[in-house]
Amino acid sequence: MIKFSDIRSARPRRAFRHVAMGLGILTLAALTAAAQTKPARRPRAPDPALLPVEDVATLPRVLLIGDSISIGYTLPVRELLKGKANVHRPLTNCGDTQRGLASLDKWLGEKKWDVIHFNFGLHDLKYLNAKAEYVTPEQGKQVTLLPQYEQNLRQLVERLKKTGARIIWCSTTPVPDGTMGRVKDAEIAYNAVAAKVAAESGIAVDDLHAVAKARQAEIQSPHNVHFTREGYKVLAKAVVASIERALN
Repeated sequence: MIKFSDIRSARPRRAFRHVAMGLGILTLAALTAAAQTKPARRPRAPDPALLPVEDVATLPRVLLIGDSISIGYTLPVRELLKGKANVHRPLTNCGDTQRGLASLDKWLGEKKWDVIHFNFGLHDLKYLNAKAEYVTPEQGKQVTLLPQYEQNLRQLVERLKKTGARIIWCSTTPVPDGTMGRVKDAEIAYNAVAAKVAAESGIAVDDLHAVAKARQAEIQSPHNVHFTREGYKVLAKAVVASIERALN
């Protein structure tokens, strides 16, 4: 037989469970609402090197074309040429030669250029898999093989020369050991092809590879194609020297 006292003692326990469940639901709802109202991350500030610049009408116009290495030396080049030239670049990483061919007319625009300093290479010699991920040679394919690289460069030079600007080919900087998606010293063969194209086309060469190689341990990041802040300043000085020779 159930005693009346047992029923009375069970009621508080049930009531407690109901209260606990209610508090749990409220807590979960509050946490969910807080997660939904969590402020979004602020968008990353744009790279100053990839912002447009206003021309000073009396100065010559210089265009830098290249990948992230050129992005790295764009600002110090502008600083060194301040008051001497308007230094522009495409507002993007220019990637490999195939992208260059597809985008060059857009990058050149309609205005006159006095000097065009350009490079392609690091994104041509890299290895990617079917998902466009950086991989070792046995896991993927090289973006641009040497014969196609030479053909693409010749087309790029032909189009650049039509601008009437003084053209400077910039050699590809070193690929160190342990760089994901790239093979150490792969740039040497690509630079040899580019040097042949430049010589046959009669355009100037900025041997940035030699500049970087001479101080590689000091100015390049380990196991990485990129450079330190001071390293980009070293490259910028060489780039500026080649541009000033062209302007003079």
